[in-house]
Amino acid sequence: MKLYESYKLGDITLKNRIVMAPMTRSRAIDNIPNDLMKTYYSQRAGAGLIISEGTSPSVNGLGYPRIPGAFSPAQVEGWGDIAKGIHDQGGVFFVQLMHTGRITANENLPAEGTTLAPSAVKADGKMYTDAKGEVDHETPKAMLQEDIDNAQREYVNCAENLVRAGVDGVELHAANGYLMEQFLNPKSNLRTDNYGGNFENRARFVIETAKKVVAAVGAHKVGIRFSPYGSMNDVEPYFEDLEELYVYLAAELKALGIAYIHIVDHREAMGSPDFKTDIKETIKGTFAGTVITGGDIDSEKKAKAVLEEGFDLAYVGRSFISNPDFVEKIKNGEELTDPNPDLFYTPGKEGYTDY
Repeated sequence: MKLYESYKLGDITLKNRIVMAPMTRSRAIDNIPNDLMKTYYSQRAGAGLIISEGTSPSVNGLGYPRIPGAFSPAQVEGWGDIAKGIHDQGGVFFVQLMHTGRITANENLPAEGTTLAPSAVKADGKMYTDAKGEVDHETPKAMLQEDIDNAQREYVNCAENLVRAGVDGVELHAANGYLMEQFLNPKSNLRTDNYGGNFENRARFVIETAKKVVAAVGAHKVGIRFSPYGSMNDVEPYFEDLEELYVYLAAELKALGIAYIHIVDHREAMGSPDFKTDIKETIKGTFAGTVITGGDIDSEKKAKAVLEEGFDLAYVGRSFISNPDFVEKIKNGEELTDPNPDLFYTPGKEGYTDY
């Protein structure tokens, strides 16, 4: 069956076509990947590809409590140890680089951190903090050119250090309302310079960063995640040039030769609005390379349907939380265990490594 067959991703062979999606789990005490996280990821190495939880490339991008970074030696060493644990189980591992931008609270940032975004537009909604519970998002500082240049260097430095530590590649998180999508989306990007306005300008930060990371580590070690028509974290799901924007991005990324595009579909699992166009098919047709997609997959049938629709790899999210042996379970027709949402973001092993 195609779902369980190997797949060539650049110069890496995946043992099957199931991807463990990136999921924030908030177990990185002091923002450092640790042994508990190594156990968690190693348990789930039955996936063909594991993409890590969102990992900040910058002290300015640690918007949530207890999320990992990849900008200090201790953080990079931690990810290298996790990669070894996954490799020992025959898995492949990409670290997702997620700068949260304006989706943050001061209480979650180290003292030297600053809330940055394309424009000084505060996001609606709340952010959880260990110190004060839920608080409003911060009003960000609009990024100057030097802030943009520095952020791009941070992505590059983290990618280089992670690959040097043994990670197979990195995924640039340009989805779900975080920094990269804040540049793409006209609700959060009100700039009037060459990073704002028309879709080519709004795409500039993402494309420039991708080019720099590719130059540093190689195109085959770089993927990217998009969420067209997504509404997470106060971005506009519908805007006039959305299809043009993603066709342009896909064409530029095709020219770069990156490993994959990962398209998030939150319509069922997260209640996002319906798509106005066949945007996933459009991106796939333009990119003409590996495309990962999925959404609410909790069975072999749903995973197979993604491949039957013409996509290459199927991502699985919450089902992997409570079923570390997800691949074997669906292959053998076994019943899946439901996760406990109350333990998604707590700091201990309960609801994490004890399923």
